[in-house]
Amino acid sequence: TVADLSECLFFSPGDGRIWLQDHRMVLLHTDAMGSLRRELIDSIGLDKARGLLTRAGYVSGARDAQMVRQQWPDADPTSVALAGTRLHALEGMVKVEVVHVSYDAVAGAYDGEFLWHNSSEDDEHIAAYGVGGSPACWMQVGYATGYVSTLFGRLIVFREVNCRSSGDAHCRVIGRSAELWDDVQQDLRYLNVQSFVGTSPADPEVAPIVDLDAYAAANPGPDPTMVGASSSFNAACHMLRRVAPTTATVLFTGESGVGKEMFASTLHRISSRADQPFVAINCAAIPETLMESELFGVERGAYTGAGTSRAGRFERANGGTLFLDEVGTLSFVAQGKLLRALQEGEVERVGGSKTIGVDVRVIAATNVDLRQAVRQGHFREDLFFRLNVFPIHLPPLRDRRDDIPLLMSHFLAHY
Repeated sequence: TVADLSECLFFSPGDGRIWLQDHRMVLLHTDAMGSLRRELIDSIGLDKARGLLTRAGYVSGARDAQMVRQQWPDADPTSVALAGTRLHALEGMVKVEVVHVSYDAVAGAYDGEFLWHNSSEDDEHIAAYGVGGSPACWMQVGYATGYVSTLFGRLIVFREVNCRSSGDAHCRVIGRSAELWDDVQQDLRYLNVQSFVGTSPADPEVAPIVDLDAYAAANPGPDPTMVGASSSFNAACHMLRRVAPTTATVLFTGESGVGKEMFASTLHRISSRADQPFVAINCAAIPETLMESELFGVERGAYTGAGTSRAGRFERANGGTLFLDEVGTLSFVAQGKLLRALQEGEVERVGGSKTIGVDVRVIAATNVDLRQAVRQGHFREDLFFRLNVFPIHLPPLRDRRDDIPLLMSHFLAHY
């Protein structure tokens, strides 16, 4: 009930904090939110502003769903789902009237319809732009999607079909399991931050939405699409966007399995080197005795078994990108030779007598703390600073739980 939820709200003016259970909240004038909304629309355009606000709402809804599940773990699913409508009102966003809602736990099918009254987003949007031709309750749609998706552990997409901002008497929203929408891509475009999917390096501002089925048919093998809406995922994607047009060396950090190679290949794909080779090497998988020849190449007869000359990874990546995965496992000797190649922009094959100039953008990745490795004497400090030009930390999935429903729906649809 509203009374139960209200008991979760605590004001602590003495230390300047407001809490909803263990989540810190703020009281903010709707005028201020309206001003922020207006500046976003005017500075980056309506579509991008809508995406930002929708994702912000998604994160807020996901947080509230986590709080409700922790507070009432034994409550029935319907009651917990309806708690979201009361929280939405308690937080001052909108009054929600339930028209109908149903959920088939066996089939995983959700269907709901709601009326929204007194929408704060509509008030501010109409005050700034008047009545227009499209819905404007973007954060509220994101909130509903994030709340219900997190609650049921699968992607439930809400769409506003009537809105006061487009001249209707009230707002009406419909929520359905993602697979029940025929044209869900138009909704997912505002949830997925990675506008670089489907974008060419020459036209970074245009971001067509990828048809996953068509992509899979044309590109068999691992799916490179990155899916996520959580704040930590957004931050990593934003940094990827910032560094892509440059030639700066990038160091991806994070635990095994967080997607460092996927981020690296995406960085190459949206850079100016996209039409050049992308060469990856796992430093941990190469024996120390072969590391130099793998990186720099070998001339015929350099050692027993070297029957032909062979280019190394640096040469093969010339003009493009070289991805050094698990770079923290390199021996001190290999680190020194790698450092020289990075400093001089040239390599020398094993058994060779001449240097070969290479133009390579280096992307490195590690699952160990290289700063700690430097302090312990396991990693060269000069190489660390050479690699750590633009570090990007990739969080594990346990720190981006908001993305789990999106990922589940993506994999179910793809496989």
